[in-house]
Amino acid sequence: MAAILQSARLLAGSIPVKGLHHFAWRCRDAEETRAFYEDLLGLPLVHLIRLDHVPSTGEFCPYVHIFFQLGDGSYIAFFDLGDDQAAAPSPNTPAWVNHIAFEVPARADLEAAKARLEAAGAEVLGITDHHFINSIYFFDPNGIRLELTIRLDPPQYMAEKKQLVHEEIAAWTQEKQQRRQSGQLPAAKP
Repeated sequence: MAAILQSARLLAGSIPVKGLHHFAWRCRDAEETRAFYEDLLGLPLVHLIRLDHVPSTGEFCPYVHIFFQLGDGSYIAFFDLGDDQAAAPSPNTPAWVNHIAFEVPARADLEAAKARLEAAGAEVLGITDHHFINSIYFFDPNGIRLELTIRLDPPQYMAEKKQLVHEEIAAWTQEKQQRRQSGQLPAAKP
């Protein structure tokens, strides 16, 4: 991977990524997932693919692939592999790290979502103030951590952060190297 990244730095231009089309994850049960995302969160189920073979690999694995549309036209999608298994959490990653964040328009929407989720029996953390956003956190039926968030930042905040981001990541990289050298962190894996 390091060689690929080094080669990428030498290439001129960029890939014209337009936006997120979909994020896909495994779900335990398509109907349970549909009820959560469509009935509780209000994301419409708009597409279902049912196949016995994986198009990219040819592998036999009967599944359904379901898509819920977000307000910007992108999707969150799930695979039900028919075995009633959810994706296992990563054993080396805290539960709060991997998550999907959805943006809502206003503070009132965030408060209403929190009340709706709690009324449905979901455990909700927050409203958490991150200074540039406010967020609530909860888990879907598959154990996926979700975040609903509103933007607080005036437009200049992100413009200012963008100016500093490369310096900040270089400082973090240097700190990790120093911590490895002092024995506070294990050696980097290739």
